[in-house]
Amino acid sequence: MRKLSILLAVFLAVISIGFFGCGGDNNKDTLTTIRVNEVTHSIFYAPLYVAINNGYFEEEGLKVELTNGGGSDKSMTAVLSGDAEIGLMGPETAIYVNQGDTNNKPVVFGQLTKRDGAFIVSKTLIENFELSDLVGKTIIGGRKGGMPAMTLEYIIKNAGLTIGEGAGKVNLRTDVAFNLTASVFESTDAEFCTLFEPTASEVCAEKGYHIVASVGLVSGEVPYTAFIAKQSYLKENPVTAEKFLKAVYRGYRFLLRANVTQIANSLRASFEGVSDNSLATSIRSYVEADAWTNNPAMTEEAFDRLQTIIMSAGELSQKSPITDVVDNTIAKKVYEYFA
Repeated sequence: MRKLSILLAVFLAVISIGFFGCGGDNNKDTLTTIRVNEVTHSIFYAPLYVAINNGYFEEEGLKVELTNGGGSDKSMTAVLSGDAEIGLMGPETAIYVNQGDTNNKPVVFGQLTKRDGAFIVSKTLIENFELSDLVGKTIIGGRKGGMPAMTLEYIIKNAGLTIGEGAGKVNLRTDVAFNLTASVFESTDAEFCTLFEPTASEVCAEKGYHIVASVGLVSGEVPYTAFIAKQSYLKENPVTAEKFLKAVYRGYRFLLRANVTQIANSLRASFEGVSDNSLATSIRSYVEADAWTNNPAMTEEAFDRLQTIIMSAGELSQKSPITDVVDNTIAKKVYEYFA
């Protein structure tokens, strides 16, 4: 009788485990963890944060562990070393690596933003700002070789202006680390700088400065930030990568249909210490700049413009075919799924 009771208890325990363990993809015990390393933390990447905070990843059976690389080189290192499955960074980083000697190359499998996310900030109000207003002035563009500085250099040259010191030229500073741009701008006599949101709006509110232009709107479409993974990871985990992009794309669709208050609520957990007003202002800025791509599959035209910008800055000697760096297979499936 005792043995029968034990067997019955074991049987019931097994049944219970089976019952409670079959809760579907959104059961927290069955979620697939994906480690994502982002190049920096910015509202520019809002679709990703919305997907995290609104539970879209969990609904796809995924759990995202997000870390900040603090630079594209560090984010790429995290991906190549296996410390992260996916990196969110500029595609140029994959171009550099793939033009070198690598066996398990990094592959862009989904695009997030389609423009430079920086805004030109002026210490004085300039109505109807033109790039020619930079002549004879100093503008801080970040660090040499970084996409913010290279894109700024590209639009200045494209406007027929000359970069350098002295009368008739634009003094473009590229000696300032990305995360120090605002503080250096405030403490020097530079008249302009480029900043991402929410920093741009916060600095303007605190110091009385003014956002006078969007770099991205001037430069045209550029695949500015994208999701990158090792070729081997995508080959072994195509379904997981597809679910990941689906969740991010749902975040993008939410941004399109939600009002500013709803969006701020969905971003608040990712930006502690940032006021609701600053969140709302930042979202408006990126909506007006048309910052996010409506199709995660990268176009050859945009990829070519990206490389033109990099070559103009002297950071690339030759262009790579898009097929060497980008695999749109998963992105196309995701886009067609929501079409």
